[in-house]
Amino acid sequence: MAQTTGTDSLLADTVLGEIDGMLRGILDEYGLDDAEIAMDTKFHDDLELESIDLVTLAGKLEEGYGSSVNFAEFIAELELEEIIALTVGKLVEYVATALSNEREG
Repeated sequence: MAQTTGTDSLLADTVLGEIDGMLRGILDEYGLDDAEIAMDTKFHDDLELESIDLVTLAGKLEEGYGSSVNFAEFIAELELEEIIALTVGKLVEYVATALSNEREG
């Protein structure tokens, strides 16, 4: 079983901060830039993001991380209930794992 290292935790914290910034850019359009964004924040219930907002987020993720982070592929693997219940933390874990895998080659 893989153990979380300090580097993994640092990467997750960094990714959380970057995703927070991306989400604030999207939320600012709705005047919701003061929303709390944490690992357990739900895209649908807490941030009230619509599917078009997720498309915007996908573009921002690709801009920031390149092709190693494929949001469409990530979402495609989820059931509808999982998409509705998707948390920032689950996205952070996906991005951090994708970046780690890319570094390891």
